[in-house]
Amino acid sequence: MASTVRITSTANTLNSIENQTSDEDGQNLWSSILSEVSTRSRSKLPSGKNVLIMGETGAGKTTLIAKLQGVEEYMKGRGLEYLYFNVHDDDIDDHAMCNAWILDGDLYHKGLQKFAVCGENMADTMALLVVDMSRPWTVLDSLQKWASVLREHIDKLRVNPETLRDMEQRLVRQFQEYTEPAGDHSASPKRRNPVAGEAEEECVVLPLGENTLTHNLGVPVMVVCTKCDTFLSLEKEHDYREEHFDFIQSHIRHFCLQYGAALLYTSMKENKNLDLLYKYLVHRLYGFPFDMLAQVVDKDSVFIPSGWDNEKKVAILYENFQSLKREDKFEEVIVQPPVRKFVHEKELGAEDDQVFLLKLQTLLSKQPPAAAGRPVDTTNRAPTGSPRVSNRSATANVANVMPMQTGGQTSEGVLANFFNSLLSKKTGEGGGANNTPRTVRKSASKVGLDGEPEASSPTSSSPPADMEES
Repeated sequence: MASTVRITSTANTLNSIENQTSDEDGQNLWSSILSEVSTRSRSKLPSGKNVLIMGETGAGKTTLIAKLQGVEEYMKGRGLEYLYFNVHDDDIDDHAMCNAWILDGDLYHKGLQKFAVCGENMADTMALLVVDMSRPWTVLDSLQKWASVLREHIDKLRVNPETLRDMEQRLVRQFQEYTEPAGDHSASPKRRNPVAGEAEEECVVLPLGENTLTHNLGVPVMVVCTKCDTFLSLEKEHDYREEHFDFIQSHIRHFCLQYGAALLYTSMKENKNLDLLYKYLVHRLYGFPFDMLAQVVDKDSVFIPSGWDNEKKVAILYENFQSLKREDKFEEVIVQPPVRKFVHEKELGAEDDQVFLLKLQTLLSKQPPAAAGRPVDTTNRAPTGSPRVSNRSATANVANVMPMQTGGQTSEGVLANFFNSLLSKKTGEGGGANNTPRTVRKSASKVGLDGEPEASSPTSSSPPADMEES
């Protein structure tokens, strides 16, 4: 009986242990599911990230963001443009849209920054200063101008001083804690998921340099130099050499050190470093790991991440100087070429036909009336003579003998003298009967087609009546 009770109690104990074990397994299963859901919710890409793009008109700001967006045809706006580019995380299969605000190059529109960057989203904003390398003499002034515009706008924001101080300290830590990546280039960016309770490794940081982060804006800054494919034309047209490009790069890098900014040379025409720009943006805004090394060898493909550069590395550029010096002023070395004045010929426009005709009519009315061009033969012709033949003969003789006045008009007095001389000659030859018919036949001779006079018609042997009267 006692053994039966012991067996029963042992069976009950085993059943309770099995039930407890199954309950624990169920709890562990739900715990793992909840933990996975919680991790995924924490690892989702954040929304509301912003990129503010500033620069001169024609520097390529809109084209740059359109390339990141994958749009080939776009329309440039005015004032404050809004674009976006997609951010995708292959690890958790999540995507987000990063807002891109493009400020117009005219300072008249600088007040529109308040719609892009405010006190609430300042911590989620990154600034891009875009400069045009096809006009390198404007690079330094453009950077200083737009950095001061951004500084002025941030000072106007009602940001808690402690919050702004934390943002500035975060930039300092990011600059000091920068380490060279291992160079393991992944095919696509993946964000590192935070692990709860993961302790940050303590690392020894070096103090900042003398001219490093002296103008801390509290927001990450990146300088993007566009149109770097024009370096060859600068060498041909303006006689730029390697030391000139190194001189320009040294001044840009000094500016980047003052603001803790990254530097990137791009070319939209050749699609150079655009993918690198995208990876660095998502690294600074979304926390994606970044494994791209700095590039300073190629003069048209420079990339310097924030925290990599220092004064000693910049000084390496001075070793290539031959005719230039480190102390030379930027505006004295990189001089704007004289503007070529194109002489445009005046375009002659045809006036209205009616206006031209009115002017012509006025000019003609001021001139004296023109005389008749040819005399009119009013003598009576004989019935037997050909009018056409007599007219041609008289016209030809008059045209050959008749003098012309200046201006192409015949004189009535000269014509009168000519005919009077003919009459006087006839009178002076005498009144012989044999002379008169011969003279009449000569004057009434017919001119042939070849210009030779033809014989008179045999039927017209008698002189005309008018000649006999004369």
